[in-house]
Amino acid sequence: MNKWLKTLLFLAGSAVLTRFIPFSSLFRNLDTMFHEFGHALVTLLLSGSVLRIELYADHSGVTYSAIAAGGKAILVSLSGYPLASLFSLLLFYLYSKGKRQWGLILASSVALIMLVLYVRGGFGMLWLSGFILLNAAMLFLWPKISKYYYLFLAFLTLEESVMGTLYLLSASVMAPSRAGDAANLARLTPLPALVWALLFFLFALLCAKWALGFFFREEKARRQARSL
Repeated sequence: MNKWLKTLLFLAGSAVLTRFIPFSSLFRNLDTMFHEFGHALVTLLLSGSVLRIELYADHSGVTYSAIAAGGKAILVSLSGYPLASLFSLLLFYLYSKGKRQWGLILASSVALIMLVLYVRGGFGMLWLSGFILLNAAMLFLWPKISKYYYLFLAFLTLEESVMGTLYLLSASVMAPSRAGDAANLARLTPLPALVWALLFFLFALLCAKWALGFFFREEKARRQARSL
């Protein structure tokens, strides 16, 4: 089967199946967390300042920052979706290397940084605290089920990273001025929101293809090891 078609079918299946997992909606904020952290990280790398970050129950988020106009502002607006996709890819890479505990530590570290430094809203603080505590429990109290929990997070983040850009693509067609980061980039550059949304979607799809490649190779290696 064509790898791109396989990727699309797997993402569609994951999007459907994860809806049946109890409380899965709560974990969809993980992609939002990585997205907003991406904005904050690039802001700091470009010598800007992060004022605060908001995470909401509807899986949306906002990063308020102060950054010089021009190229730096473009890079900050550009960073959210690609870095969320790269974080998802990293989770699968760590899984393929047998380092899933490091993936949980990484996600927990990002959550802790955001909780201590930037997030002040009630829902965001509660969600980040609960996520950190659950990860700690998986690492130290329930290591036997941590693999399945890790894969759940990885696939949910992968799915959300693609579906988020697909939603952005739809918004850029129906209401370009309300297409989030794509709308910001359209105001800062000559390119319309639709072009930016399409670029975000294609990059997310490429990362998904690579991520699933890591997953399938690891599962194949495990099956071969068991058959020896």
